Amino acid sequence: MSSLIPIRFQDFDLDLMAQAEGRVVIIIPAEGKMSPAARRANRLTRGAVARLVESEKFNKAKTGDVISLAWPGGMAAEALDVLVLPRRPDHDEARKAGAALAKLAKGKDVLVMAANQVRTEELALGMVLRSYDFDAHKTKDADPTGEIVISHSKADEVEAAFAPLNGIADGVRMTRDLTNEPANVLTTTEFADRLKEMEALGLEVEVLEEDKLAELGMRTLLSVGQGSDSPSKVVVMHWNGGDKDDAPLALVGKGVVFDTGGISLKPAAGMEEMTMDMGGAGVVAGTMRALALRKAKANVVGLVGLVENMPSGRATRPGDVVKSMKGDTVEIINTDAEGRLVLCDVMWYAQERFNPVGMIDLATLTGAIIIGLGHENAGVFSNNDTFCDAFLKAAKVEDEGAWRMPLGKAYDDLLKSRIADMKNVGGRPAGSVTAAQFLQRFVKEETPWIHLDIAGVASVSSETSYAPKGATGWGVRALSRFVQDNFE
Repeated sequence: MSSLIPIRFQDFDLDLMAQAEGRVVIIIPAEGKMSPAARRANRLTRGAVARLVESEKFNKAKTGDVISLAWPGGMAAEALDVLVLPRRPDHDEARKAGAALAKLAKGKDVLVMAANQVRTEELALGMVLRSYDFDAHKTKDADPTGEIVISHSKADEVEAAFAPLNGIADGVRMTRDLTNEPANVLTTTEFADRLKEMEALGLEVEVLEEDKLAELGMRTLLSVGQGSDSPSKVVVMHWNGGDKDDAPLALVGKGVVFDTGGISLKPAAGMEEMTMDMGGAGVVAGTMRALALRKAKANVVGLVGLVENMPSGRATRPGDVVKSMKGDTVEIINTDAEGRLVLCDVMWYAQERFNPVGMIDLATLTGAIIIGLGHENAGVFSNNDTFCDAFLKAAKVEDEGAWRMPLGKAYDDLLKSRIADMKNVGGRPAGSVTAAQFLQRFVKEETPWIHLDIAGVASVSSETSYAPKGATGWGVRALSRFVQDNFE
């Protein structure tokens, strides 16, 4: 597994600049007023910083832009990075500025002369998030890992403010690692073992094996994994940070460690990307890790259904009828619509056992949501406006794209089956909506519920503001914020 880049805070000291190796960062607002660190850098470089500030390039720079002076004279550094940023940026500006610095650093040591910069802890979070790299399976020598040193006039205060943010960053890291792992490494057993290790953080972790799932009646979940040699499992993670009498928030994740489509086999082209079909479970795991690391004062339970969808002589066939834990029967029209079969049993179990104050499920559920929303937003479906609006607000604050989609009886009617209580697909039109309608049939009327279809945002083919291409860790920051703002 990867690790977070080391980051250290120390008291502001201008004398650090001359001998620091790697990269040195100074911060100058768009109006060009130079701080003491900028003035010291200007003296060391014999006026180069002043000439830059007076240049057309600086005048055209936008908030968050970085202008680099390579091998600056009078300094030991490889580069002097001039970050264009107001002294009081909003938290999004600060984070994105940090991400821009980290993208340039590429394993080099970085000294940030932050002085009395406001929201430096947010800048540090951006640096840590964008420094992520997944190279666990590359045999060449690993790229060097640098250290980030932030020199600030109130170093202790900034370090304290950064501590919970670093916990969130570690949760994002875990989600990315899980989502990036190949399926021959991240089997259902390995996934469960990694979650079990989080007991060291104070989480209570239970692993429910196939015999227990059969006893509970989770037949739809078991039907998905019965064609695989990997055993199906449900892992339950408890974080008890609130009052012992408070009902928990439930987070439920789809954990299909590889999805061939089953008997309804997917096309070969692009099938290798189906290692990310456990992305929903990855977000639940990362969120639970973040809550534990920042000692969230709330009760949250995270449940993930771990299966592998493979074709074999034991696999579920199109046309089979399976009874869910709830008792409803499902006609399996397409075995590639398997995620909802995993989720429906785990969701029902979560409600029966925990009577949660609310429930959020996450899944890389449909390609249809990518057609509708691309890779900019997750699809959000809900039965409760207040609950949904609170999540959308949290996602907006954290700059994680989320867009509410409709539900309704007309969509639900598309799931009618001739021989069972429902079909597992409703046809091509509104595919992401009918998938959500299927899940809603397993939500009790009194349970506030959100379904997040993250197929378009869990893993992407191009870099984002905070991540290289591949797994993004989308959702950990938004869910942590949602818990913080509504349950702590």
